[in-house]
Amino acid sequence: MNRTSAPVDAPATGAWEGLVTTALLGTDRRTPPGTGPGPEAPVALLDAAAPGTGPGPEAPVALLDAAAVETVRRRAGLRPARAAERPRPAPEDPRPPLPPAAARRLALLLADRPGASGGGRRGTAPDLTELLPQWLAAANARGFAPPPQVLPALLDAARGRTDLRPTVLEFAGSRALWLARLNPDWRFALRSTPGGGAALPHLEDDDGVRQLWQEGLFAERVALLSALRSRDPAAARDLLATTWATERAEDRLMFLDSLRTGLGPDDEPFLEQALADRSRNVRATAAELLSALPGSALAARMAVRAEACVAIDHTQATQAAGGTEPSGATVATPTIAVEAPHECDPAMERDGVVAKAPAGRGERSWWFGQLVEAAPLGTWSRRLGGRTPREIVALPVTDDWQGELHAAWCRAAVRQRDAEWSRALLGEPSAPEAGGPGAVSLAERAKLLGTLDAAERAEWVAGFIATHGLSEAFQLLGVCAVPWAPPLGRAVVDALNIARDAGSYPWSFSGVMGLAERCLDPSEAGRLDALLAVPDEPENASPGAGGYWAEAFQRLVTTLRLRAAMAEELNTS
Repeated sequence: MNRTSAPVDAPATGAWEGLVTTALLGTDRRTPPGTGPGPEAPVALLDAAAPGTGPGPEAPVALLDAAAVETVRRRAGLRPARAAERPRPAPEDPRPPLPPAAARRLALLLADRPGASGGGRRGTAPDLTELLPQWLAAANARGFAPPPQVLPALLDAARGRTDLRPTVLEFAGSRALWLARLNPDWRFALRSTPGGGAALPHLEDDDGVRQLWQEGLFAERVALLSALRSRDPAAARDLLATTWATERAEDRLMFLDSLRTGLGPDDEPFLEQALADRSRNVRATAAELLSALPGSALAARMAVRAEACVAIDHTQATQAAGGTEPSGATVATPTIAVEAPHECDPAMERDGVVAKAPAGRGERSWWFGQLVEAAPLGTWSRRLGGRTPREIVALPVTDDWQGELHAAWCRAAVRQRDAEWSRALLGEPSAPEAGGPGAVSLAERAKLLGTLDAAERAEWVAGFIATHGLSEAFQLLGVCAVPWAPPLGRAVVDALNIARDAGSYPWSFSGVMGLAERCLDPSEAGRLDALLAVPDEPENASPGAGGYWAEAFQRLVTTLRLRAAMAEELNTS
């Protein structure tokens, strides 16, 4: 029998279901419309036979032929259609290829899938999924290109983990964007890439830059402005000014945010103009940027307003506890007096002060905090008798205004990147308050630490851990540079060891242990060998805690040695 069939444009709707029904009923009850050798026999749907007609000897064969064709269609996953234009070849990647050992390591990292923990022990095996971000960062720092065959796995990994996307897309390069245009599952790569992966004109091409700025899609224009701002801040600002008046409010806000890169005094006239913008959000962003420029006119206006609210009061009296004055004598103590503003006038609103306070917040304290936050920090030494930041934050504050005042100084120190004020507000890490007079929360301490250099940051957190342990240190560890500096690494390991010897509940330290696996310097592995044995458990220890600690330290050592091997593989030419 001739089983050759002519091609068809597309399968009929419900074709497979019809074949299954016919097979269940039998071809003697439901037969194809044609069972001869014609071209339609093998591929036609098996409709009900007309009453009184026999099934014919070819009906079962036709059923099997139709099922075979439909099976191929289903497995192919693509409906027949007119031929589309061939995709352009993938772009070349000029970067050097990965060393062979590093390429094999990447394949292993991508193949690892996290299992369901179920709240049980993790065992001693390293968590490879947590090492992938570090591996990608190291590969990007060395400028390597990935093997083409791992690009789909890289995109799949980034699809499931948004934290991986920036490093994955940097490492995968332009070929990943080429693939993303062919597979809808990877379209996130186009959305995550400025300009949707579109090629930007050379920044020296004035005509090309101007044309894309005037005619490009919004994402392309954002990418262009960001790239130009990084290279030539003044040219980017001038380009934005050409269309500023005709942009939509939400677009103006995004474009204005790009001026954070390379922000400087030359941006002040443009930002002052934006203070009169129709959009409240645009005005607020412009005011924030101007307040980050201590020499700006807005900063000077805010300083005048804030100074009117804060002064030194020499009339406050306290009882002397000794020294040159007789014990119990009344002496005058310099104190900061606060008089918050009684109104938010239009000029304040124009300069970015939000008039309406959040629910549960007093209006006067709300306005006061905004004024202090926006005033240059240099204002306060002049206003408060030439005192240093450390001396200023040590002064008592009247009428329970200390929390509000110090919190505003914290925000100002972070915004103005002022390390001296950050040190004063943090205080000594060993202080009983565990954070200094101005840091009222761990989140504020972490932000203040971010203004210090990496070595000083690590030293402060190490001192904090040595005094207060690890229970509150997790958020502070997150702002420290990786790998941790030796003093910080030793402080973390010592604190974990103390917790183990005390029989502490081990699972409460799993977060810090996970951080240590990723952040501790691999050279510290040798120091941990003494911690691998199962310790004797105190009477009040959690059941099985000693075994858990031994496993955790074994996993830490194994992970550190694996990280050392990964670094060596990437350094091999």
